[in-house]
Amino acid sequence: MTRRGLPVAARIGLVMTAAVTLAALFAPQLAPHAHDDQDLGRALLPPVGLPGADRAYLLGTDYLGRDLLSRLVVAARTSLAVGLAAVVVAGLVGLPLGLVAGFAGGPTDVVVMRLVDAQLALPPIVLAIGVLTVTGPSTVGIVLVLGLIGWVQYARVARAQALTLREREFVQAARSLGAGAPRLLWHHVVPNAIGPILAIAALNVSAMILAEASLSFLGMGVRPPTPAWGSMLSEGRDVFRVAWWNAVFPGLAIVWTVFGINLLGDAWHPRESP
Repeated sequence: MTRRGLPVAARIGLVMTAAVTLAALFAPQLAPHAHDDQDLGRALLPPVGLPGADRAYLLGTDYLGRDLLSRLVVAARTSLAVGLAAVVVAGLVGLPLGLVAGFAGGPTDVVVMRLVDAQLALPPIVLAIGVLTVTGPSTVGIVLVLGLIGWVQYARVARAQALTLREREFVQAARSLGAGAPRLLWHHVVPNAIGPILAIAALNVSAMILAEASLSFLGMGVRPPTPAWGSMLSEGRDVFRVAWWNAVFPGLAIVWTVFGINLLGDAWHPRESP
């Protein structure tokens, strides 16, 4: 515990996440060069501090002579936008289904849980690749696919919360006063179930960013010329022996972001009092 009660890990996660968020928000101002400005004459320049470096390109350049730093900060906007949007889509699908299944029970619960079981039987990334192979990769398509393969986690947690809350005294009292199911759900169940859902959503952002990076690495993610950390990592792999920075810096950006969000999201989970 810290003096103010906020764990040190949470503070570190907050700083790391804030840094990436600010980089994404102010990418046009922070990028020293246009992210798609190509010049083969300056291809594979090393970072500042290594022989042959150019001070105008702090982290060096890629195989097309594009500034790595500029591409990293612009890619931060892409990754965060996809991650947050996918979490929203997953929550909008999974939360209502889970709440209705847990609160109503019976056949509704059985149908929803069988849908959950059916989707859990398929590896998420394999399912995403299969869908994107048919529909074609695009930013909107990636958001929808990641959201639709991630809804099951929200549905299961929301169902568990609804199963518990529907037997609580305040819900029973409202029901005895004539409140219908929609009112009970909206005014009594949702406000008390939203805490765990938000905690899972905070952690799930990092999972969605990793999934987007994985798809981009495999060539199924965000399409050029829009930069993405996964596609930058894939491009850097091809020139790793002669220009390691092309793979290391995008990889570090992914690790930094995911680690920071996980530290921050982990602090959101309720802790039992000793």
